[in-house]
Amino acid sequence: MKKIIFTMVAALLLIGCSPKENTDTKIEAKIVIGSSLSDLTLNDQFEKEQNIKESTTKIIFAFSKDMAHACNDFFATQKPSYLDENYTQFVADVSTAPSIITNMFIMPGLKEFKHTVLILEDEKTALAFKAGIDAEKIIVAYLDKGKITQIKTIVSVDELKNIIEAK
Repeated sequence: MKKIIFTMVAALLLIGCSPKENTDTKIEAKIVIGSSLSDLTLNDQFEKEQNIKESTTKIIFAFSKDMAHACNDFFATQKPSYLDENYTQFVADVSTAPSIITNMFIMPGLKEFKHTVLILEDEKTALAFKAGIDAEKIIVAYLDKGKITQIKTIVSVDELKNIIEAK
């Protein structure tokens, strides 16, 4: 029995730690002033396909675990309609986590939130959004009719609140 369990654990580790695809190819950055995000479609934490709303003026991107936790913890203290009322959408990147961790822990945890979390699940897709930006910080893309007009990099929840609530 111990051998069977050991073999299963070893297999899971090998699957979760398999080498990444070669990412040496040129990646076109998605978070760039002038580029459009109006056609961006991602699943939310309930696996429901969501688009960027026409009314959205800011998209908050969290690529690191720490920044995603900071954003989600802040949003959890607000009413569920907080992001919508402030014309903001939130995108969290879970693409670097092994799929077993994503499926067993991350997604069930995200389903506890009342606010909508758009998910970057595919590593190749996420790389295009991380290209040219500091992925260890919170990225705010300002939109006008779906086009990025400004990009800010922030690190604190106070900055996040001020940016979201600014009119």
